[in-house]
Amino acid sequence: MKSLALLIAERVQRLEKGGVDDALAEVELILCHVLQCDRLTLYLDGNTRLTDEHLSRTDAIIEQRLQRYPLQFILGEAWFYGRKFTVSPAVMAPTPETELLVETAVGLVRSHGIVGARILDVGIGSGVIGLTCAAELDDCEVLGLDISPEAIAIAQTNIAQLGLKDRVRLRQSDFFSALDTDDRFDLILSNPPYISEADYATLPPEVLADPRISLVGGEDGLDAIRRIIAEAPQYLNKDGAIMFEIGYNQSEQIPELVAARPEYESLTIMKDLNDIDRIVILRCDKGVS
Repeated sequence: MKSLALLIAERVQRLEKGGVDDALAEVELILCHVLQCDRLTLYLDGNTRLTDEHLSRTDAIIEQRLQRYPLQFILGEAWFYGRKFTVSPAVMAPTPETELLVETAVGLVRSHGIVGARILDVGIGSGVIGLTCAAELDDCEVLGLDISPEAIAIAQTNIAQLGLKDRVRLRQSDFFSALDTDDRFDLILSNPPYISEADYATLPPEVLADPRISLVGGEDGLDAIRRIIAEAPQYLNKDGAIMFEIGYNQSEQIPELVAARPEYESLTIMKDLNDIDRIVILRCDKGVS
């Protein structure tokens, strides 16, 4: 049998010719999935573990990937913040940009010494935001909302897999509609749909495989963001924060939307690793003590 390095190189070349970015990382993920091992074990022990059946399965996955179908949906799993999540076409495939949102949220809770933080995840999808916060902050409680029953089912699977049943609850909800009037949170988080109708038509095939409802935020992409800015403060504890992702071209509109709401006392916009304005952080001067 060929060496592992050569086997990987050949498959990387196939993916690159098919226009797939990060081909090496994807081949490694595929092989780790097929062998049910981590990356270190792959390189230490892959030569002896790989069988013809493993290679056949690997190549079948690569053929699917060459159709530009997302690898996460082919494998039924995605890695986020060092944890494996079950995913399906009923939810968005997680992206590295969303890890910045989680890192910022967890950092805020720790730096402010918030004990037993209550966190709301609006549009929980597979659960990568809320569940990662729960896993990182072992005394917090999370409520996840999503309009999609299929997404709720995926999130429930991930709650069980990560052992978070005692601290994460779910409700089917259109934005905040399922909340009680006395529900209050220290953090309200969301990766809302923020793509405009015009931009949606230009998306690559991998992104178009995500649910449209999770991507498109109306004609200008800001419909969901407007709702969050308008409705979230009434569910925020005193000294709480609201954090959400925005699109690459929306940072100029956010201050205008926030300025129209008297509840807000501060606005911060953070850049992602590609130097694009990505994370909005809002603090309010109102809340329930």
